[in-house]
Amino acid sequence: MKRIALACSLLLLTSCSTSTNQVAGKVVSCAEIQSFSAVNPIQLSCLDGNKGAAINGLRGPMIVNVWGSWCAPCKEEIPIFRSLYKRAQGKLQLVGVDVEEASIKDGQKFVLTHGMTWPNLFDSDGSSRKYFGMGVPVTWFIAADGTIAYKKIGVLKNEIELITLTSKYLGVKL
Repeated sequence: MKRIALACSLLLLTSCSTSTNQVAGKVVSCAEIQSFSAVNPIQLSCLDGNKGAAINGLRGPMIVNVWGSWCAPCKEEIPIFRSLYKRAQGKLQLVGVDVEEASIKDGQKFVLTHGMTWPNLFDSDGSSRKYFGMGVPVTWFIAADGTIAYKKIGVLKNEIELITLTSKYLGVKL
């Protein structure tokens, strides 16, 4: 009987504790984003507050994830992108685009608390709608020549789906 009481007590104590698996993020410079000069550039700033890039001038192989801190499905995808980012180092770029935020601080806080360590552009005035359309999450696969190889609308189900799309549309094996 004492063992059952002890087991129940331990179960209650551990279920009340907070998660220690949270990963710290970092607001990263956008200086390394590969882009080229675009006709009628749609220029976005960087989430770090500095110069960003023209989204219609991005050059891959690159995955661009359009997100917002207020978007619940976007939060679900972040662990998938964190894992891909570790695998993809040196093979392709991962860039986020933070849209429809009340303030840049909301996006920065989201990056820090969700373990994002890749560059994120910031759309302060909705100008990316001309290019990306409306709605999030959306994931774009940009080829080396800058063409859009594929556009995934909606939430990614798992990392296997993201790896498969990356291989199929960008030719990058992870």
